[in-house]
Amino acid sequence: MKKIIKFLFSRMVIVGLLIAVQLAFIVVLILSLSEKWVYVFWGLQVASLFVVLWIISKTDNPSYKLAWCISILLLPLFGGLFYLMFGNKSLNKKLKTKIADYAYDQYHHFDENEKIHSELQEYNPLLYRQSEYITRISGFPACKNTEASYFPLGEDKWVVLLQELKKAKKFIFMEYFIVRQGKMWDPVYEILKQKSAEGVEVKFMYDDLGSIQTLPTGYDKIMRKAGIEVTVFNPFRPRLTSAMNYRDHRKITVIDGNVGFCGGINLADEYINAYEKHGHWKDTAVVLRGEAVRNLTLMFIHLWEFSNDISIDLDRYMPTERYESDGYIQPFGDSPIDDYNVAENAYMQMINCAKKYVYITSPYLILDNEMITALCLAAQSGIDVRIITPHIADKWYVHMVTQSYYAQLIQSGVKIYEYTPGFIHAKMFVCDDEIAIVGTTNMDYRSFYLHFECGVSFYRSSIVGEVKRDILNTIAISQEITLEASRGIKRRFRLTRSILRGFAPLM
Repeated sequence: MKKIIKFLFSRMVIVGLLIAVQLAFIVVLILSLSEKWVYVFWGLQVASLFVVLWIISKTDNPSYKLAWCISILLLPLFGGLFYLMFGNKSLNKKLKTKIADYAYDQYHHFDENEKIHSELQEYNPLLYRQSEYITRISGFPACKNTEASYFPLGEDKWVVLLQELKKAKKFIFMEYFIVRQGKMWDPVYEILKQKSAEGVEVKFMYDDLGSIQTLPTGYDKIMRKAGIEVTVFNPFRPRLTSAMNYRDHRKITVIDGNVGFCGGINLADEYINAYEKHGHWKDTAVVLRGEAVRNLTLMFIHLWEFSNDISIDLDRYMPTERYESDGYIQPFGDSPIDDYNVAENAYMQMINCAKKYVYITSPYLILDNEMITALCLAAQSGIDVRIITPHIADKWYVHMVTQSYYAQLIQSGVKIYEYTPGFIHAKMFVCDDEIAIVGTTNMDYRSFYLHFECGVSFYRSSIVGEVKRDILNTIAISQEITLEASRGIKRRFRLTRSILRGFAPLM
């Protein structure tokens, strides 16, 4: 009962109710006006029709446009207005200018490394093509003079993270989607407080909606009292605006500019299997040491600047140590407030350029037509395409949508596995023993189009082999899904899947 009462009076519920009240008021107002004045009724109908035509003409993802068109046509009185409130991703001129200024600063902070470009192009033009795309669009180039280590489980990363945080001398930057008090976070927090007391600059950023159910209200104030600089990204407030969709899904730690962590692991106990939430939790991460850490540093700084509307001297935070090169390493960021889907396109290039195999892990599989076509075409061309998804779901409706894609993919030759021990949260691609990506981007619409994401692309690195071995070891303890099993479900479940799939881009 105490948990129920606590939940009912939580900030998430209160803000959600306030938004619902605003929506209800608008609905009641529209209904009352349309009943009294016929021209209001027909005016709203015509307006919704024009909104549908406008949506069709936009360059958004077709699946997203289709989901909104269906919603508007089902509710023509309110649908057009709701799209303008929640679905329209167009930005005002002032915000576009602000974004462009930060992008300009970012792109011009790096010196072009023609030697790395030439080496990649000479070794493999397809690797060069991938790296060049990421460099041109995200602004983060490939680097050398960097050492890398791979963590196949959250527990492994956590131990090293604590060790490296204790060594900090100058600054610590941390950026996470979910933070939860407990065995994993509490010792991290104690180190941050201690380092701040020692004069180390500590900046911490967490997503408000991602942590709204895991942190007490006003936790940022508690951290500030402990000497930690805190930014709560995009605070969840009772506003009818599509801006609430934009979340910071990145997981980054940078220490003194020379050590950087990235991957799918948040700061909560399930990520280190300190307690069983959805069976065994499988997640991965990498730690970088050396030149490539600057990319992670700049990702953090620019989002911190953007969130606080300030300017920071970037040169103070650049790497000071060089390590023996472990291939070419390219950390990169992806933003929902530009016109580029860097992570999705990087994944697509790996699929389209594969010669032997592509192995993928993702907790969610909500695919647009382009991704489905790429996966099916690769498998039909003889490429060994394998995908691992969870067996135990964290969100039942998302899992149903994920499973709705199985039959089409399997029929084309893609092999689908469900991680039988529990929930796999890792987001990884590996291809042809030459390239791998470890990061935060799920294979779903929210990650591709609505979240700030990041990842690390490895070329000719030892990490590529480690990712491949880990995926093969994970497949060995997973259940392969057959075509018969994917089709052998009751009609009511197939109908539910179809309905959910139609609205999946809005989830």
